[in-house]
Amino acid sequence: MTLPSLRLKANADRRLRAGHLWVYSNEIDVAATPLNAFHAGDQAILEASNGKALGVVAVSPNNLICARLLSREVKHLLDKSLLVHRIQVALSLRERLFEQPCYRLVYGDSDLLPGLVVDRFNDHLVVQLASATMERNKEAVIEALVQVLKPRGILFKNDSSARDAEGLERYVDTVFGVVPEWVDLEENGVKFQAPVLEGQKTGWFYDHRMNRARLAPYVKGKRVLDLFSYIGGWGVQAAVFGATDVMCVDASGFALDGVERNATLNGVAEKVACVEGDVFAALKELKNAEERFDVVLVDPPAFIKRKKDLKNGEAAYRRLNEMAMRMLTKDGILVSASCSMHLPEDDLQNILLQSARHLDRNIQLLERGGQGPDHPVHPAIPETRYIKNLTCRLLPNA
Repeated sequence: MTLPSLRLKANADRRLRAGHLWVYSNEIDVAATPLNAFHAGDQAILEASNGKALGVVAVSPNNLICARLLSREVKHLLDKSLLVHRIQVALSLRERLFEQPCYRLVYGDSDLLPGLVVDRFNDHLVVQLASATMERNKEAVIEALVQVLKPRGILFKNDSSARDAEGLERYVDTVFGVVPEWVDLEENGVKFQAPVLEGQKTGWFYDHRMNRARLAPYVKGKRVLDLFSYIGGWGVQAAVFGATDVMCVDASGFALDGVERNATLNGVAEKVACVEGDVFAALKELKNAEERFDVVLVDPPAFIKRKKDLKNGEAAYRRLNEMAMRMLTKDGILVSASCSMHLPEDDLQNILLQSARHLDRNIQLLERGGQGPDHPVHPAIPETRYIKNLTCRLLPNA
């Protein structure tokens, strides 16, 4: 296949030569190679201003990030062969890290496959295609995954808002074999079932695996409150790790059915209670009832999805964490997480400090955590690092 050229302005190649993978629309020499000559999903040879080839890119002509590097070798365009190679490279890392075949297998740009996410649940795969280029090559994606992994089933969970910017329709479809409504997985020695068809995103959040593993010494013999519990990733593991009792709070009755399902699966159902409702309202009710917990787990959805949401989002994190701190015993542990890419870790730390001081309590930062190594961070792309997880101890002011 002969690919068209996409040429950069003078000096616009410096960032890419330094390791970045993205091209912005204002960096294109539109006189030489007009962006409106491309369609979303096209591939092109990216050229420096002097015409020297820099590699193959996936083109999104109507977006601010108008191109993403697929390969620095012009002969390696996105096709089944490249997909097989990149998936095998990604697989080799995950197999080195995890005994069980349950992990994020492909993490977009960080695995040099922009627009592709694959979560593995033993013999089942859940795939998200977030770019027009990946959508156009979806048959090659299926064939490559079948060749490398020989799964029992592949589900395309393409219902996220990320597809809107590419002009792609949303859909959920089993594209290979059979995928049940709930699939089995194991994390930190704890068994779960995840609702891949009806659940959030791919059905499970592998990104907090390492942070959840570190719960064990904090929760043993303790009373635990799990906020925004979803299907019990934190709460059920806390119960298995030795908590005396765990209260899971979530607005979704469907998610809490998953908590009960997973608690039963691990023989800890008698330790786990569920509260359905708005988390902020539930916290207010728990405070009025004078409930107290030794450990509070706070893992909310992203309150800051765009930069313009920063002010309101920071206020929401402050309100949530302060209310969570009010639920702690005198020597309590708060595990506070954020998946908002636009909220730096230092800002989350400051929010916790301000909240503690407002309550006239001392705070100790015990551990910092991020996303697990199956979500590798590309050092040139800070957007690939989004998980922050701070474990803190709250003490009386005296």
